[in-house]
This record gives sequence, structure tokens and C-alpha cells, in this order.
Amino acid sequence: MRDIVEGLAGWRADGVRFAMATVVRTWQSAPRRPGAAMAVSEHGEVLGSVSGGCVEGAVYAAAEQTIKTGQSQQLAYGVSDSDALEVGLTCGGTIELLVQPDAALTDLDDILSAIRAGHPVAVASLADSQLAIWPDRTAGTLGDPGLDHAAVQQATGMLAAGTTALVHLGRHGEQRQDDVEVFVQTFLPPPRMIVFGAIDFAGAVARIGRFLGYHVTVCDARPVFVTRKRFPSADDLIVQWPHRYLESTTVDERSVLCVLTHDPKFDVPLLEVALRTPARYIGVMGSRRTHEDRLHRLRQAGVTEPQLARLSAPIGLDLGARTPEETAVAIAAEIIATAWGGSGQPLTTLNAPIHRHPPD
Repeated sequence: MRDIVEGLAGWRADGVRFAMATVVRTWQSAPRRPGAAMAVSEHGEVLGSVSGGCVEGAVYAAAEQTIKTGQSQQLAYGVSDSDALEVGLTCGGTIELLVQPDAALTDLDDILSAIRAGHPVAVASLADSQLAIWPDRTAGTLGDPGLDHAAVQQATGMLAAGTTALVHLGRHGEQRQDDVEVFVQTFLPPPRMIVFGAIDFAGAVARIGRFLGYHVTVCDARPVFVTRKRFPSADDLIVQWPHRYLESTTVDERSVLCVLTHDPKFDVPLLEVALRTPARYIGVMGSRRTHEDRLHRLRQAGVTEPQLARLSAPIGLDLGARTPEETAVAIAAEIIATAWGGSGQPLTTLNAPIHRHPPD
């Protein structure tokens, strides 16, 4: 739902009624993950997508019906179903959807506000009821106090991990029972991309990072280069020595670090700090000769071989990139491959799932 939050907020402000279809479960090569959402307004406008175009026509019709009746629906489309072939789910896999009227979306304005502000919130849904969970409060009900309590416990843990999935519980919240399937969707602040080095390539990387949904920070010690005019896409501009900034800021397992300075006086102290963080990706720009010199300096500084193995250097996949924009695509491709366990090889050469789960 995150990608349609602004549109939903606009509809709410204008008093527009709508229905929202959310992917709650997928199998095999389904094109969108659980949590993907599509909303249809009473005026026929559409926000978002649940299948990349495969079943949107059928979902649109179901959403119109939900707006008229005010009743939620649970739908499933699979490649083996005749309905799926009729609506166009020919890419393989199965998706299961929950279609709800806006009236069933408890405390929606506060949920949208939290997502827009980057505050954590989780939403537990049944067909006709919803429970919103913040770190310090809850709103709504799933219809049973015991079920509410169990859902809050599950959602709190899932919120900490950023997990979205169906949860199986008993009718009164009993664990290890599967009478009720509660869909728990979590919304964390966007993951961070920190770009070190305010060079021309950094502008293109910041733009594509913002496009991919990252909260983008550009950091450089030289104030003349760190300007809003040069980096309009960045969320934050930091004038500070890179290693000192990295020591003072929060980096978690979702963060990606792009080191574009390729200058030893910046790189070595920065990478000493970066390799102690849990960052998912640490990419470093520079030629192979530059990187060999960098590795030598890092070893002298006491960095271990397992730590050095975390570096993606030279940064990016081999796309033959030359321009800053092409290089940014190569870097983004490597970040995506790292997140999802992709090989970086052409799909035509592989016999592997196109859509896959992230690596453990």
C-alpha cells in the first residue's frame, strides 16, 4: 500500500469512497508480493497494481462491486483456473486477494499519516474488520478480545522484523490453531541509502535510490559540492567527514552504502566503520587497481578478510555502463540482486524462478 498512500490520502481528503484490493498470499511465480495493493474509487479512478497487469481488469470489477455493496470479498486467481486464463494470469503462479470497502479500513487516516511520516505501523485484517497497531497503541478490533490480543502480539513482532504475511490463529486467539487467517501488513520507515562522495555519479545514484523507495542521504566533507541544486532528489544533505557521519548515524540490516569517493583519505576510515555495521550492501567505486590499493590499506588497518569479502567493488553489475545514469542503473541492479538473491545473469540463460524470496 505504501506506493499509493499519497493518492489514498487525497481521496480521503476529498471524501471519495473507494475499495482496496490487497494481495494476501502468493504461490510460485506470482508477480507481486503480499501487501501489494490496488484501489478503485467510486469515480472509476485506479491507484496501484496487484499483478503487474495480469488480473487488474477482474479486480477492478470486483472493487466496483464492493463499493456498491459495502461487502468485502476474498478472491484467488491461479494459472490452473479457467477464471485466471480469462482475466489474463498467464505468467504463472497464484495470487489471493482481499477486497475491502474503505469503511472497513479502521483508523485509515492515522495509518496513512504514519506511513507518510515514516512511522512504524502494522495492520491486521480479516474480511470485514481491521486492527491497527502502533508501538504505543492500537485501534479497531477483529471481533474478539482474545483474537485482538494474539494479533497484537504477532503484529508487534512482525513489525520489528518488517514482515508481512498471513497469521494462523484460533477463533479466540489460540496459538497453534488455524481456524482464522489474519493478514498482518507492516509498514516501517523506508530503508536508507547513504551515498558518500558528492560527485556527478552521486546525483544519478540518489535519483534512482529515491525511485526505488530509499530514504537517500548524500554525504561529503566539501560544502561547495553538497548543495540542493546538485542533489534535488536527496532527502538529506550532510557536510561532514564520511566516517564521522557514519559513526553518528543509524544503519540497519536494510541499509545500503554507496561509497563513490575513491580517495584513500576518505575511503579507508569510512570503510573501517562501514564494515562494522550490519548494512545489507556496501558498494565501493573505483578501478581494480584503486581497489587493490584500498584493500592493502584496509588490511594494514586491521580489517579482516571476512569483512573485506562484504565489499562490492568495483561497484555495480557489468552492464557496460558509461554515463552517470547508466552507472546508477548498474549499481541499483546489484543492490536489487543482493536483496533478492538474484544472479545478475540474463533470464534467458537461466532456468530459475523469475520472482523469488529474499535470501536468508
